[in-house]
Amino acid sequence: MSNMSVKTSTPALKRMQILCLTMATWFMGCGVGFAQTSPQMGSQASMFNQVKSWMAETHKVKSEEVTIAPLDPRVQIQACSKSLTVDHPFSSKDTVRVRCVDPAWQVYLQVSMPVLPPVAMPNATASISGKPLISGASNAPAAVAAPIVKTVVVPKRLIQRGTIIEAEMLEEVTQTGGNVDNSMLQSLKDALTAEAVRDLSAGQVLRSSDIRRAILVKQGQQVTMNVGEKSGFLVTLRVEALQDGRMGEQVRLKNTESGRQISGVVVGPNLVRGLQ
Repeated sequence: MSNMSVKTSTPALKRMQILCLTMATWFMGCGVGFAQTSPQMGSQASMFNQVKSWMAETHKVKSEEVTIAPLDPRVQIQACSKSLTVDHPFSSKDTVRVRCVDPAWQVYLQVSMPVLPPVAMPNATASISGKPLISGASNAPAAVAAPIVKTVVVPKRLIQRGTIIEAEMLEEVTQTGGNVDNSMLQSLKDALTAEAVRDLSAGQVLRSSDIRRAILVKQGQQVTMNVGEKSGFLVTLRVEALQDGRMGEQVRLKNTESGRQISGVVVGPNLVRGLQ
């Protein structure tokens, strides 16, 4: 059988080479596209990692044991040119505040971590009438843990679901005994301007799961904006909210007279503070 060869014309070969090169470039481009992360996602992930590290160092837990509630998708996290500042703005350890100086923004995060067991009291040597008790005897006193005394927050009266909580609705009381529960609110300010997620009975110990950060500024509403408080003068404006906002969140606003869009931080019901 004779050998047979097929020759490919030079133009056809060039077209095939161009096609292969184009397909290779396309696949490489797709690979790069899928591997890239948007600046928004990268900034948020970096912030979450810093918060977990801060929680781990502050509360002596493992960073992987710290859980952070997802942010509202509408909240935009800009990359910070300076180091982020992290702290607990309230006495409760369930809320973390993250602040950036440049550009100026702050955000509140809901976090949770394992409840640490109470520390057992060491055994003590006891005696009756000057004689030591026999080790293991039935009349030997057991080690008793010191009673737990804590301040908790309770409603003075029924608070209905959806109510924005104000200071006069609550009171702080001292509670003795029971287990350590980090979800219990320990200060009135932990609940102020929050919204009740269910009916709350008078005298009921409030927990972080009973409330949520309320929407204090609603899109389309006229709100009051204070500017210049830290500069020794105060200018008050009436502006229109262009988005919903919770306590501490940065929102977009519009000056109805000039039509100019500006930003401010929610500091109360229908109240915002201009960025300094």
